[in-house]
Amino acid sequence: MLSLADVDRLAADAHAGQLDKIGVPYVAHVRAVAEAVAPFGTGLQMAALLHDVLEDTALTADDLLRAGVPFSVVATVRRVSRTEGVGYHAMLRQIVTDHSATLVKIADNAHNSRADRAAQLPEADRERLAERYRSARRILWPAAAPADIRAILAAVNPALLDELAEPVA
Repeated sequence: MLSLADVDRLAADAHAGQLDKIGVPYVAHVRAVAEAVAPFGTGLQMAALLHDVLEDTALTADDLLRAGVPFSVVATVRRVSRTEGVGYHAMLRQIVTDHSATLVKIADNAHNSRADRAAQLPEADRERLAERYRSARRILWPAAAPADIRAILAAVNPALLDELAEPVA
């Protein structure tokens, strides 16, 4: 079975040369998401490291399995990956049926929502994405224990802790 370091290398290789929306090597994003879910175990960290490979690289779920990624990790990665013909909010409603996928997606959302990252986007993108991430949290957060969400936010985006304290609309 692969170690966490092996999966980190797999993610780094898969995302080699890719930059995120603000021009940072993409692997930094998946590593931040993995760090945010560290309290929940190695399997969840592996899924976080790989959470975008099916959407953004040539790797398939079968490739991950052949590489030795545990089936449960691949199942979580598949759950958080977009499926053609499934809208964003429908995908989120599918994600929240699985605890592991929900935690990975909460961490992904929290990292993508960081003010320091958003500040580097064009204003129109910043506003559009801020609303998208806010609307996603209204679906994701009710599906997880507040203590779990707090742990993730504290690690990756403490600024969202105030929002967590607000009543869900």
